[in-house]
This record gives sequence, structure tokens and C-alpha cells, in this order.
Amino acid sequence: MNLNLDFSVVLERWPSLLDGAMVTLQLACIATVAGGAIGILCAIGRRSGPPVVAALCEIYVEGIRNTPLLVQIFLVYFGLASIGLQLSAMTVAALALTINVGAYTTEIVRAGFESINKGQIEAGQGLGLSPAQVYWHVILLPAIERVYPSLTSQFVLLMLASSVTSQISAEELTAVANYIQSDTYRAFETYIVVALIYVVLSLVMRAGFFGIGQLIFPRRRRLGTPL
Repeated sequence: MNLNLDFSVVLERWPSLLDGAMVTLQLACIATVAGGAIGILCAIGRRSGPPVVAALCEIYVEGIRNTPLLVQIFLVYFGLASIGLQLSAMTVAALALTINVGAYTTEIVRAGFESINKGQIEAGQGLGLSPAQVYWHVILLPAIERVYPSLTSQFVLLMLASSVTSQISAEELTAVANYIQSDTYRAFETYIVVALIYVVLSLVMRAGFFGIGQLIFPRRRRLGTPL
């Protein structure tokens, strides 16, 4: 069997691939920031909120973690349309990814909260710190620091999972690849190139998170603890 590979017809579409890669990164950044904020708030709600808030947060987390991302995207896409709210595919994609990663972030941050020893909290209170200061300096920041590697891995996985949004015609990298392979009939070469681009995007995100970690966690930087 002769395998005749021709990458030139794919590589000449590099502007489209670059645009798709930038859209993928844009979706990942939006969902990371918004989903991270939702995750922290829900983790606080599950840990310290009233029973009703804790129950609602738990329902949200379990509902998202036990359903496929593609189903969630379709629910947002068709659900909003059914009530007359017409949003672009990109907006729906960002919203669905945010909702998804928010649930996983909640569980990761909650695990960080549970790792904080009660003696540390009592020590902060004994030093005269206000409840807000105790929560910020003794609970939240150390918890985020401990689970930061898990959070970064989850956000990279989110970027890779954004390929599913091509099913609602979001113009991200996989959607661009689908257009190229249907036009050139070079599916194998197209997806090899796209896979390599995803590897590069993953490395870029990991390097970015490493740099952020070096800035916001100076104690780890001084101790040489890996992020």
C-alpha cells in the first residue's frame, strides 16, 4: 500500500489555521477566567454558604460532571434558541465551556479548602485577623496554591475540549480543519497538522500558567517548589 502524503495543500491554508487557533485560545481564556471565578464562588458556597446555596452548588456540580460536554453545548445552544434568545455560536460556545469548567473548578478548589488544617484557621483568628482576612490569607490563597497544578491541567483540558464546539459551527481550530479536509480531501494530513497545533497550544498555555504561578505564588518560587 502506497501512502502519498501531501501537506502543501494544508499548509497553504495556514492563515485559516492560525485564525482557528486564535479562536480556540480566545474561548479557552474566556472560559478559564469566568469558569475559574464561578468555581471559586461555588466552592465557597458549598463550604460556607447557607444550606440552600450549598445544595444548589452541589446540584450544579453533579449535573455538569455527570453529563457529556456535547450534550451541555446542545442544551445551551438549542435551549436559549427555544426561548427566543438568539446568540452567536461563539457566544454559546464560550458560555457552555464556562459552565462546564466552573463545575470541575468547584471540586478542585473544594479539595484545596479541605486540605487547610483547622489549626491554621484558629491561629489566624488568634492573631486578630478579621473573618475576611482569615478567609483570604489563611484559606483561599493557600488552597488555590495547593491545587494550582490541578487547575492548570483542567484548563488545558478545557482548551482541548473546545474542539467539540465545532458541532455548533463555532469557528475554532477543529471547525477550520473540517472545512480544509472537506475542500482538499486530505483528511489525514489536515488532522496531523491540527494535532501538532493543539500540542503547541497546550505547551503555550502550560508555559503561561507556569509564569502566572511564579508571579502569584512567590513562596513557591523562593522554595523552588514545582507548580
